[in-house]
Amino acid sequence: MSGDPDASFTVDQLTRDELDVVVDWAAAEGWNPGIGDAQIFWDTDPDAFVGVHDDGELTAAGAIVSYDGELGFMGFFIVRPDLRGEGLGRRLWHWRRDRLLSRLRPGAAIGMDGVFGMQGFYAKGGFVFSHRNLRMKGIGQPPAFVDDALVELGELPFDEVAAFDHRHFGVDRPKFLRPWIQPAGGLGLGLVLDGELHAIGVARPCREGFKIGPLFASDAPSAERVVSGLGAVTAGEPVFLDVPENNNHALALAARFGMEEVFGCARMYLGAPPPLPWDRIYGVTTFELG
Repeated sequence: MSGDPDASFTVDQLTRDELDVVVDWAAAEGWNPGIGDAQIFWDTDPDAFVGVHDDGELTAAGAIVSYDGELGFMGFFIVRPDLRGEGLGRRLWHWRRDRLLSRLRPGAAIGMDGVFGMQGFYAKGGFVFSHRNLRMKGIGQPPAFVDDALVELGELPFDEVAAFDHRHFGVDRPKFLRPWIQPAGGLGLGLVLDGELHAIGVARPCREGFKIGPLFASDAPSAERVVSGLGAVTAGEPVFLDVPENNNHALALAARFGMEEVFGCARMYLGAPPPLPWDRIYGVTTFELG
């Protein structure tokens, strides 16, 4: 497919194998992708992964995920290091924005988590700053006690988990969520009190340690109980949590677990963003797909 009148610039859909190449590029940049991320991302929206080729060789790529036309997300934007600074990334980024708009219903928003240094560029493309999401790093701690209120997410009714996720993400994403909440080598937990779900959290294995995301909770003590329970798999390993800076309780939670800021992205939106309860979002799901 081509989205630019210049015939020398053609954007094509990636193959599944090429997505693995992009994940390796991301790992080399220090993004620390999850071990199972690529397959889940692909199954969520295989049409979302696009790139530019030069004589059949991949040179740049990015994701333009559509959640059933209700919300878009741009991520995984990367240009091969030896080709940076030549305008390739700029052209691909604009192509992706326009193509994703065409995949969404009129008026649907597009979100993205962009590195701070690119905020000005994204703003010129119509995106408005919302807040910063800060990547916090610590070392996993074993649970202090057995918490009987914590239940593996795969054992809960999926509709209940999906409804809880919807309230915190803004749209339904069942194709993504079903495999995500049961990561191989990781753990997904829900806090159930008096028969009601109060928090969910997923720890998935990454190239380095574990990332926790999402971490959604009705209050800080509930979020803390989930993080503590996830220590069953994260204990002694590096742990990363992408905390929205506009939730002071989330920042305090990260501090209680001895976590410190190591990276961050600016959450930006094109169009009116979904009204999310940021005071109950203690960790975003992923910088790549929202």
